[in-house]
Amino acid sequence: MNPIVKFLKERRSVAIRNLLPDPIPSTDLQEIINCGIRVPDHGILAPWRIKIIQGEARRYLGENILVPEFIKKQANASEKMIEVEKNRFLRAGAILSVISRVLPHPKIPEWEMQLSCGALCQNLLNASLALGYGAQWVTEWYSESKELLQTLGGDHKTDRFAGFIYIGKTQTTPIERRRVVAEDVVEKYNSTD
Repeated sequence: MNPIVKFLKERRSVAIRNLLPDPIPSTDLQEIINCGIRVPDHGILAPWRIKIIQGEARRYLGENILVPEFIKKQANASEKMIEVEKNRFLRAGAILSVISRVLPHPKIPEWEMQLSCGALCQNLLNASLALGYGAQWVTEWYSESKELLQTLGGDHKTDRFAGFIYIGKTQTTPIERRRVVAEDVVEKYNSTD
């Protein structure tokens, strides 16, 4: 079997709780990003942006953006819940924040640009896994935070988070989970139906 096809058939995200927060070498991050941006992008609009969150920036964002935003949403938050938010970005060596940036265009629809951004997230995830890291693509509550979006260079009038790709070393092999079966979602079109 072709090794790329084998990888795609067997690829499995690694839950964030199973990642280690060791730093990710910049050469590996660059490889991941270079793979990520090789997606269908009609008009070469690059309708997305990537912000790398690593090092002390992880702690800063947790303490100064996530905690205050979380407390606004959860007025009765316990100290334990607040601690989780404060340390949220510390769970992985690097987090790639992916911002969907839809641009007005006379021929290319908004939906197509958003699909390109989703493809970017999938490529970032697959490239991380292919390099031997554990990785997971999540959105979570803070993907709706205007404060976090602005802090990471987005404009809440036109941009939104497509997700956060958490990347880290891992000491576990993810257990296979139940999957959709092709026969349940695929059928051949027959013009005589």
